[in-house]
Amino acid sequence: MSKLVIVESPAKAKTIKKYLGTGFDVVASMGHVRDLPENRLSVDIKNKFKPKYEIIKGKEKLVQDLKDLAEKSDSILLATDPDREGEAISWHLAYILGLDMDQKNRVTFNEITKTGVTNGMQNPRNIDIDLVNAQQARRILDRLVGYKLSPFLSQKIRRGLSAGRVQSVAVRIIVDRENEIRSFVPEEYWTIDAKFIPKGSRKIFAASFYGDTNGKMKISSEEESNRILEDLKDADFNIVKVKKGTRRKSPAPPFITSTLQQEASRRLGFQARRTMKAAQELYEGVEVPGLGAVGLITYMRTDSLRISEDAIHEASDYIRERWGDKYLPDAPRHFKSRANAQDGHEAIRPSMPSLPPEKVKESLSSDQYKLYKLIWERFLASQMSNCLQSTTQAEIQAKNYIFKASGFTVTFDGFTVLYEEAKDEKDEAGVSLPPLENGMPLKLKEIAGSQHFTQPPPRFTEASLIKALEENGIGRPSTYAATISTITGREYVVRDGKALKPTELGETVTNLMKERFPKIVNIKFTAQVESNLDEVQSGKTNWVETLEDFYGDFDQTLKTAKEEMQGVKIQLKEDVTDVICEKCGRHMVIKNGRYGKFLACPGYPECKNVKKYVQETGAECPKCGGKVIVKKTKKGRVFYGCSNYPNCDFVSWDEPSKEKCPRCGKTLLKKKGKNPKLYCVTPDCGFEKTEEE
Repeated sequence: MSKLVIVESPAKAKTIKKYLGTGFDVVASMGHVRDLPENRLSVDIKNKFKPKYEIIKGKEKLVQDLKDLAEKSDSILLATDPDREGEAISWHLAYILGLDMDQKNRVTFNEITKTGVTNGMQNPRNIDIDLVNAQQARRILDRLVGYKLSPFLSQKIRRGLSAGRVQSVAVRIIVDRENEIRSFVPEEYWTIDAKFIPKGSRKIFAASFYGDTNGKMKISSEEESNRILEDLKDADFNIVKVKKGTRRKSPAPPFITSTLQQEASRRLGFQARRTMKAAQELYEGVEVPGLGAVGLITYMRTDSLRISEDAIHEASDYIRERWGDKYLPDAPRHFKSRANAQDGHEAIRPSMPSLPPEKVKESLSSDQYKLYKLIWERFLASQMSNCLQSTTQAEIQAKNYIFKASGFTVTFDGFTVLYEEAKDEKDEAGVSLPPLENGMPLKLKEIAGSQHFTQPPPRFTEASLIKALEENGIGRPSTYAATISTITGREYVVRDGKALKPTELGETVTNLMKERFPKIVNIKFTAQVESNLDEVQSGKTNWVETLEDFYGDFDQTLKTAKEEMQGVKIQLKEDVTDVICEKCGRHMVIKNGRYGKFLACPGYPECKNVKKYVQETGAECPKCGGKVIVKKTKKGRVFYGCSNYPNCDFVSWDEPSKEKCPRCGKTLLKKKGKNPKLYCVTPDCGFEKTEEE
């Protein structure tokens, strides 16, 4: 007889088995084993929202194997991930295996290391039913919204649409930003920049027009700019004020789930799903020579900034040994979590802070290495001393006009020797000013006015959308990757480089939701629902009451919308094509069927003509001159091919442009990446250029 330990994944099972040794069977449930079936509501609304769970299709044999192992074991421990989903999986497993819910058969590991596994095994507990109920309430809420609302949208707009409690709000945020951009009216403004040389120096420094002795001035036109420049002709420029100081720049805290996704997007170009996949692998364990299978980071679904004292000490020892005592702060750093943060786990950090990325590089995939390096550097930097900067600010006066110059030099690099947080908007680089003193006369080297226009707010990127969702309390950090995948997969939003842009479909769905279901896409209401779920998790609120509060109003709103929109069908402009129906002469429209998109005549039922849908790029095939069309792999990845296939075998992952090669006249392709370019695919041509050229 042996002890049976059930985890979620084979990789995690392998790593934990190494630490537990003989006498333990460690097996994987492969995620959830029981859930609400997809083909029906499976929630008894009239009976306190009782869910009707079933074994997930395809997992019947796995469940039977787990039952057989359980019967042969003298004890069973459930060691699924330490969060809501993990707790629910353990609860379902306990039900399926007939375990006593009053027994302490639940263990959790914050990190998959010898210490982490030993601590977890020494502290078994009961399944946290409040955590389970919070997950159940979330699952049922999402099922009610999706199952009830999705058919309504599909009927009114387009087949196959979906709505969701979090996804619909995320799309609304993106649509609202697009509307801000459209309605934005640029305003003209001017700046005046000058370059000076101090007396007795050869170093040139820059200063910008600030205003006059009464305060800041706004220059709105070229006439105003020219008037000031005319006033300054032959004027004497003198320094009237110099202020010097020291600026202390503190390191960013270690990562939580949302900030990891944001930074990986900014710095590595990773989409949220890619980040979480690599993080899961690093947590569950990889084979490292000399260490065996080991989890390299702590649990990656967390919004707490708490750090264990052992990890702080290990990081401090490493910093002292590698960079010296001066790179350590006076006292270890502790960071304060947000008010509504769940404090069940530590921040995301390396499980062994003294293990630098270069030591494990050969054991990791490219994504794993990049992410481990990011997590390791961020955590080590969070325990390092401040960066010290010597700052100088100077005011320059000519007549009654004021110019200002500022600069800084780094006097001690501190944590920046290792890591600095990336920003959505770039900071100005530090500029060192020459020695400046009050009363010092300056020689004017050059001065000029420049025209500018105010810019609209930028479109959201994955990083900025995740930040907006978190700041507004929408969803949980662990759901952001799935939410973004859903809204792009449903074609409510498309990627334009790094930017997220709503489609006509996304805008139409959002407008209908705002009109008919304002609460579902209301940011504050959705955040309140999230807060209610947190209260269920903490045992302060009953989960059934939470569902009742939500459903009554939602159900009535849906009934009213169905009654008032009976017979209404919204036609999208993007669905109307230039393809003419050869039977009746109408413009054919794009329809979504069970097997994907197809072209249909809008004259149905009088005209029942249908055709295969082909998405053209507008580019010519560089091999045969045919049309290049968009294609997809079985996994949904987009590529491009010739419409004359199989007679022409041209295919490319790179998107064709409408621009022709100046050497051979063939279509140029777009190569994306850090250095995007256009290039010719024709053999022996070799032409290429950057997109800006």
